[in-house]
Amino acid sequence: METIILLLVSYVIGGIPSGYLITKKLKGFDIRDHGSGNPGAANVYRTVGKWAGWATFFCDALKGAIAVVLAKYFMPENIYMPMLCGFVAICGHMWTCFLKFRGGKGVATSAGVFGALLPIPTIIGFCAFALVVWRTGRISPGSILAAIVLPISSFFVGDYPLSYSVLSVVIGAIVIYKHIPNIKRMLENKELAFEDGSKKNANK
Repeated sequence: METIILLLVSYVIGGIPSGYLITKKLKGFDIRDHGSGNPGAANVYRTVGKWAGWATFFCDALKGAIAVVLAKYFMPENIYMPMLCGFVAICGHMWTCFLKFRGGKGVATSAGVFGALLPIPTIIGFCAFALVVWRTGRISPGSILAAIVLPISSFFVGDYPLSYSVLSVVIGAIVIYKHIPNIKRMLENKELAFEDGSKKNANK
């Protein structure tokens, strides 16, 4: 019963639509009707502004970390529960019941989950993400590279359970799959830029 409760709580926590709620509070509109239509941090940043975007990223990452920490606290002897709860939280973010199962791409929530499970590989993945975003001005290629670098580094850096590394491969593949529309836009040179939505809208 404890396992079922933890998994359900993890899904609900992961499903809290941070970007949607923050945008509604600040601007009064549905973030899914603007920009890329995604309720994640990147679209909030581009549509509402940098502070709203970073707040969304922080909240989404926190959801993943909380799910893992709760599992470690209530079932400390079970190394698989933090992994399962993290996975469920990411799924909750991607397919949230609060927005008719239309959620984000899971990058920030995955960062929170693996920050708690695989801290050093996550830092390496974040560095790869930041470097690509800085060089290209686009978030999606950075997210895709991080989804590749984190799993690879998890096998070679640090002493972590193999199951955590396997989970990072699975989540990395799902994140890349969720970015297929972005990949298509990149190939057509139409991918959206990483820009402050507050400045963009102020100039209109």
